[in-house]
Amino acid sequence: VAELCNYMSGFGNEFSSEDSRCPGSLPEGQNNPQVCPYGLYAEQLSGSAFTCPRPANKRSWLYRILPSVKHKPFTAVPCGNLTENWNEVEPDPNQLRWLPFIVPKSTEKKVDFVAVSGLHTVCGAGDAKTRNGIAIHVYTCNTSMVDRCFNNSDGDFLIVPQQGEILITTEFGKMMVEPNEICVIQQGMRFSVDVFGETRGYILEVYGAHFELPDLGPIGANGLANPRDFLCPVAWYEDRTVATGYTVINKYQGKLFACQQDFSPFNVVAWHGNYTPYKYNLNNFMVINCVAFDHADPSIFTVLTAKSTRPGVAIADFVIFPPRWGVADRTFRPPYYHRNCMSEFMGLIKGHYEAKEEGFQPGGASLHSIMTPHGPDADCFEKNSVAELQPERVAEGTMAFMFESSFSMAVTKWGLQTCQRVDKSYYQCWEPLRSHFNPNWKPSPV
Repeated sequence: VAELCNYMSGFGNEFSSEDSRCPGSLPEGQNNPQVCPYGLYAEQLSGSAFTCPRPANKRSWLYRILPSVKHKPFTAVPCGNLTENWNEVEPDPNQLRWLPFIVPKSTEKKVDFVAVSGLHTVCGAGDAKTRNGIAIHVYTCNTSMVDRCFNNSDGDFLIVPQQGEILITTEFGKMMVEPNEICVIQQGMRFSVDVFGETRGYILEVYGAHFELPDLGPIGANGLANPRDFLCPVAWYEDRTVATGYTVINKYQGKLFACQQDFSPFNVVAWHGNYTPYKYNLNNFMVINCVAFDHADPSIFTVLTAKSTRPGVAIADFVIFPPRWGVADRTFRPPYYHRNCMSEFMGLIKGHYEAKEEGFQPGGASLHSIMTPHGPDADCFEKNSVAELQPERVAEGTMAFMFESSFSMAVTKWGLQTCQRVDKSYYQCWEPLRSHFNPNWKPSPV
């Protein structure tokens, strides 16, 4: 399997790739010749309007054995816990935390990535029809997709594996994605997921925008996620007829539809363009941090951003909190108490998050909604208020992340009720906080 996963590096590059079994399969000098090499069909996949400015124009040309248009009509299929209905339950502004989401046992029920109980929507906002919004899902599965693929017509998927590696076969080639790596499958790209046991992870879906590298500003030319560390797959194809029918599942306007065809959709022999799936290893993130006092804003940990039309305001940011050195002097070093005009959904891939070492667990999550106060629990505050300040490693062996959005997200019925993973005692982690106010306080003599 690993031998089939080869990559090219770079973010948003103009790539070209052809399967080594068919040398010369990429047309020379043009995109759409009258007759393509090897009798292939030319098909363009556009990720932006034709008239977008060149820096924002996204498209790739695929040279395939049969075009994707050859299929039976789509029909509606059950969506399970996948939804875009943000009015299922009443709004809840409270701090929310979920215990690790349950992965079904393979001995009890076979569940693949897009089975009825494979994808679960936790929260979201906006509308796929108007191309403005986000959704946050978790996936819990134990079985590989067989003669089935998924296609998201609504937006991009940023996938964060937490338990178990996943082998993703796309029209562009294959990617192996492990915990502590992420991948992005952009709008319209067909893919299938193989798993190797009980598997769990998080998905950030964005409608109407693609993920970009954040601007660096005064940081300069280098730092955070470097473009060279992003990997996209090389061409790989299978020429396979499926007499029993191959199922293409399409997420469209928040609903699921399926169609049948008699061949594998992963029949792209060659391709070129700048609209591709890609993956990234979070260990490669170059951390920028404070080396004097106080905190820099957590935006310095942004890996990818999906920009809105308002300058400096994101539809969604993907932010990580990786291992790093803490050296700030005269400073309470864990995250401070905070209210925010953004929604903050956090997940934990591994380890212990510094501000809540006990209750926040790998495979679980938390949501702090717009202007809902949050911050370190009582134990963290007391311990770090008296700690001797010296250089120390922070978050060693840990990787926490945040999906941050300018949207006010609604939690689904599954997220609040059906999943039965809501930690109803979450608020209690702040109850032991006590007043340290002393009206007679005087500064210590220098």
